[in-house]
Amino acid sequence: MKSTTFLGALAICAALSLVHAVPSFAHGDVTPQPIDTAGLEPLGEEWRKENPYRGNETAKSIGESGYTQNCARCHGLEVISGGLAPDLRFLEPGATGDEWFIERIRHGAKKTDGTTIMPPFEGIFNQEAMWAIRTYIESRPTE
Repeated sequence: MKSTTFLGALAICAALSLVHAVPSFAHGDVTPQPIDTAGLEPLGEEWRKENPYRGNETAKSIGESGYTQNCARCHGLEVISGGLAPDLRFLEPGATGDEWFIERIRHGAKKTDGTTIMPPFEGIFNQEAMWAIRTYIESRPTE
């Protein structure tokens, strides 16, 4: 009887280890995908402190595509987080939220132990793409 209990417990542990291994593959290819910003006014080399595309429908459309391809795997489809990363719909609106957003997307974030929790995207996405993503995020309702 004891060996049956032991084997049963071993089988459960093996099954649980497989279940817990699956989420590590859930995000698929995490290589950043390019964002085509054709149609947006070029912003130049100096980084803006506020979103210059706020309310711009072209930026919103480009931002939706860029977000879906690059951000949704962690922050959730349609900007509705499943708990893995912050729900970006609740960022502060306006300049205060813009400042936090552009700092985070450019430079990423790390835990105090040095573990990366969000990679930096400066040098991967241009400023236009980043502000287009912010424009799309702001368009999503919080309800």
